[in-house]
Amino acid sequence: MRLLNASPRLPNHRLLTCRKPSVFRAGRFAHGGVASATRRVKVQVKRLGIKGTAALLAAVVMFGQAAIAQEAAGDKVDLQALAAIKAEAFDHSQVMENLFYMSEVYGPRVNNSRNHRAAAEWAMKQMKEWGLQNVHLEKWPFGYGWQIKKYYGAMESPAYAAIQGFPLAWTPGTNGQITAEPIWAPIHSKEDFAKYHGKLKGKIVLMFDPAVLTLHTRADAQPSPTDEEILARASNPRGGFGPGGRGAAGPPNPLTDRDPSGRGRPGEGAWTYTPTSLALASSKNSALRAEVNAYMKAEGAAVVLTPGYNGDGGTIFGTYGGNEDPKAPVPPPIVAIAAEQYNRIVRLLQHNITPKLTFDIQVEYQKEDTDAFNVIGEIPGTTKKDEVVMLGGHFDSWQGGTGATDNGTGSAVAMEAVRILATLKKPMARTVRVALWGGEEEGVYGSTAYVQQHFAPRTTMVKTPEYDKLDVYFNDDGGSGRFRGVSAGGSKQMGDIFKSWIEPIKDQHIVAVSGTEYRPTPSPGGTDSTAFSWIGLNGIGFMQDPLEYGTRTHHSNADTYDRVQKPDVQQGSMIEAWFAYNAATRPDMLPRIPTPAPDPNAKGHE
Repeated sequence: MRLLNASPRLPNHRLLTCRKPSVFRAGRFAHGGVASATRRVKVQVKRLGIKGTAALLAAVVMFGQAAIAQEAAGDKVDLQALAAIKAEAFDHSQVMENLFYMSEVYGPRVNNSRNHRAAAEWAMKQMKEWGLQNVHLEKWPFGYGWQIKKYYGAMESPAYAAIQGFPLAWTPGTNGQITAEPIWAPIHSKEDFAKYHGKLKGKIVLMFDPAVLTLHTRADAQPSPTDEEILARASNPRGGFGPGGRGAAGPPNPLTDRDPSGRGRPGEGAWTYTPTSLALASSKNSALRAEVNAYMKAEGAAVVLTPGYNGDGGTIFGTYGGNEDPKAPVPPPIVAIAAEQYNRIVRLLQHNITPKLTFDIQVEYQKEDTDAFNVIGEIPGTTKKDEVVMLGGHFDSWQGGTGATDNGTGSAVAMEAVRILATLKKPMARTVRVALWGGEEEGVYGSTAYVQQHFAPRTTMVKTPEYDKLDVYFNDDGGSGRFRGVSAGGSKQMGDIFKSWIEPIKDQHIVAVSGTEYRPTPSPGGTDSTAFSWIGLNGIGFMQDPLEYGTRTHHSNADTYDRVQKPDVQQGSMIEAWFAYNAATRPDMLPRIPTPAPDPNAKGHE
């Protein structure tokens, strides 16, 4: 467990905060001199219970530096509100309770599945209990929901072994228990279809090469960078994460000999059909899946096995197998299994030993309502309620784990942030709106549909009345790690404002503002904030500690509650509430990035 408190003398929520006055004005320090500043700080530190000359001088430095930075770089912030937000976030946190229900009770939440729908009903109930208003679902066209009801796999001979794995999404069940012989039929491209024609009927097909596994020589979890390292990475004005980007703080995944996406195992980049290329969400990858699925179905394969697109040691990465589109080809059952077990079966076959494999798979297609949804709730503003500050994360997940780090954490943090603000009941001029998006995993569908319905279709860029009233959207989609920095969304002026917001919370190790140089978003993808920046609205992402997000939990069976670090999501909740509060209470709306020209060829999920 990581210590978030930079001082052993004060709890988190009392560092760099004061009770009165409600707004700490830097000008009083700048023009009143050190003696004047000291007198005023004495009043504050007395209220905070700080004693002793050394502590007093330290407090003068802390409060003075924070206030001067705020005056010079951006906003004058409300430190009394910050103290209250910190106290609620750290002393009365409900973020892990939110996550428990999302992941342990309703996870996994494959988009538009019955679990996903039940989780949405729970989330709306919670929002209403906290006092949020206008709580509702907003629907958009999607396709079938899908979820696992039962999975059993085993090797019966030459020696029994339970097969660890899970069905890939939108693939059917086995209609009862089946036992069959496996066949290794590595299919790298369409040219291999003829090679195995007539040989796969009734077989359990291992259609990929054995997984290349190497010795682990370092921990799966990346060490948290120091504040100095974070600042160094953020020194480029284009930033290590773009406008509205996901913002993981780790180094980029090398692309050498990998799938063009950068995911997957070494060696896959040379082939058309790989565990990675058949797992991704783009239209190109969907077309590859359709080709392979139609072939396997026509050949009569009983079950298809894959070693997952990454992972070993029992961690299995897997997503798509079929497609949510009712018109798409329905494949045979497809199961991602542990890489070591996949490799063992291949080796047995290479030694002319044919094992017997048994599978019993049940799944459920949700076909009654093909419209998916976003979950929306609001804290109405006071004097400028038509102006809106948004925050959120995607609510859907993949099926291997319970959707805890991707993206139960982002949704739980967003819910906790609005709970904090609703509990404190501090007046906010602008409306604060939370959105739990659907369909992010399939292609940022929910947020893309939302921005085009509410703000502007990308093809015409004809603005609705809501367009100029949307101030900013804050996004959390980087796993369990602490917030270490924030994107300025391509605006230097925004960067200056955000620096003033993080100055009094640097004790929480959020230290960097990046991405002050504007770059247009050519298409939404990767995470939901890109849907906003795509149409010229402020979509802001946070830089987070990577921990084991990319190496262990992202789209894997290890994406579970126990991989979430409680202090980190408490910190993220506090920061997201603080950012939303500042945006909702500042005199003017935040600076806006340029509005893009219409793009008649743009493709969005309306």
